[in-house]
Amino acid sequence: MNTKISALAITFNEEDHIEKYIEQLSFADEIIIVDSFSTDKTVALAKKHNVTLIQRKFDDFSSQKNFAIDQANNDWITFFDLDEEVPKVLADEIVATVNATNPEKAYHVKRDFHFMGKRMKYSGFQTDISVRLFHKQYCRYNGKPVHETIETTENIGILQHPVAHQTYKSFDNYNQKLSHYSRLQAEALYKKNVRPNAYHFIFRPFYRFLHQYVLRLGFLDGKEGFILCYVHAFSVFKRYLQLWTMYRKIE
Repeated sequence: MNTKISALAITFNEEDHIEKYIEQLSFADEIIIVDSFSTDKTVALAKKHNVTLIQRKFDDFSSQKNFAIDQANNDWITFFDLDEEVPKVLADEIVATVNATNPEKAYHVKRDFHFMGKRMKYSGFQTDISVRLFHKQYCRYNGKPVHETIETTENIGILQHPVAHQTYKSFDNYNQKLSHYSRLQAEALYKKNVRPNAYHFIFRPFYRFLHQYVLRLGFLDGKEGFILCYVHAFSVFKRYLQLWTMYRKIE
């Protein structure tokens, strides 16, 4: 049996990763890339390869990914982020899994999180897993604008081999990524008529830092752990600052 697989990705200014992604996912029977009108060389580089490239305005991560799923010709989907390195042993495991007898309808993949050149073993990332392989007839992204996850009523298995999550290019780039996430979360809260107050500005960021740095042992990751936990806590503060500016009509 040779079960066909569609490898999907959403992109925006991923010229540093796009060709490596295509190479690593070459085991798939088709590769579909949904691009949010990148302003760098992402599109040009992708078009050098045998992929399907569709450009669509970005509204939120769930909508973009669910749109990509709808374009897939095959039932089995892989959906990795561009900054996740997919080793050949994982690629081989994916092919073997979908061709096995009665596989689960979705599978988690473990992610080894790297930050500032260091693998973060703690800081909340010691249990970092995400669904990266699934059957599209049973799975859908949950509608969250950011930190979207697969929803399914089926059992979720877990693959043995992890990916290396190389999310860090530079401090400014990582901070910009968190700011983008904060903005999307603020927009979702605004639609729900949530109004920020002192609890949101003071307690929520403090708790995020305490949770990652102390309860999730971020201090064991050294100075990189402190920096990571701090910027994540600040992104929570920024979320409510952006929400406050929406109500005040401030850019």
